[in-house]
Amino acid sequence: MKNSRSESYAAAGVDITAGYKAVELMKQHIARTKNEGCLDDVGGFGGCFGLGLAGMEEPVLVSGTDGCGTKVKMAILMDKHDTIGIDAVAMCVNDIICCGAKPLFFLDYIACGKNIPEKIASIVSGVAEGCVQSGAALIGGETAEHPGMMPVEDYDLAGFAVGIVDKKKILDNTRMAEGDVVIALASSGIHSNGFSLIRKVFDIDHNNPALYEAREELGGKTVAETLLTPTRIYVKSVLALLEKVDVKGISHITGGGFYENIPRSIPKGLSAKITKSAVKVLPIFDLIAKTGNIPERDMYNTYNMGVGMSIVVPANEVDTALEVLKAHGEDAYVIGEIVKGDDGVVFC
Repeated sequence: MKNSRSESYAAAGVDITAGYKAVELMKQHIARTKNEGCLDDVGGFGGCFGLGLAGMEEPVLVSGTDGCGTKVKMAILMDKHDTIGIDAVAMCVNDIICCGAKPLFFLDYIACGKNIPEKIASIVSGVAEGCVQSGAALIGGETAEHPGMMPVEDYDLAGFAVGIVDKKKILDNTRMAEGDVVIALASSGIHSNGFSLIRKVFDIDHNNPALYEAREELGGKTVAETLLTPTRIYVKSVLALLEKVDVKGISHITGGGFYENIPRSIPKGLSAKITKSAVKVLPIFDLIAKTGNIPERDMYNTYNMGVGMSIVVPANEVDTALEVLKAHGEDAYVIGEIVKGDDGVVFC
């Protein structure tokens, strides 16, 4: 790229050489994610990945795409960019694991007001960490400089993942039955949803100084630190569970909270009866509700409330499921059961 330099383009606000430098800086992070399917290095026009299909009768590709929403605003305010990429990966791979699919690879897209190579590399370092946590390879991506459309310090981050599952092993909720048990996997915090409301509650857009005060109820952390905690990735734990237990349904608790996401894995005629007192609500959610005077139902309809994923298993396999999940580092516990009805979710 030694001869690639456009003074005219640079004068218009786009420095293409900064893009080349960013790619060089991020290569060390991308190298951490390489697995047996990777076929080439970063820098080509497309990411190549070899599918290992041994042992699969009918391989099915499963894809998921998402971004980090306005959580990016917190990263920008704190000038901390090395974890937001974990969120981007998590939002995609946590979705496709709900089908029983193993993530294969991930591609990211970063739009920025100005390409500062060190900042872009820091963002990608988080993406790489998310890929390592999920076992996916980072095989490509795109960084686009948008002068005039975005302030120079701003950026947005999104991406997509592709996974694979044998057709016969795709999770099918038609086998779910009354009496099955709902298990919760604890979240690491807010994850990546509901930040537009959070920004209003804590006056984030005006960089409220209270964001940076250590709070006892948050374990000595500031509100800003707590909000930026990256989304937990459940892929490896769930893949291990699928090998040992008859999993009948999985829900990734994202935007829409309990009321929107849990019913997505439950067939018509059945509902999830959740014991509210069993839910281990994290302190940050209590603080959001109190500070913003937000009704409890709205909280459960917006946030994960401390439950990043719910899993439905037969009652006679609950102990095994909890044992497997805890062995893989999850705080897993029972929060309810499957009952007759078409309410989707009911609390007791």
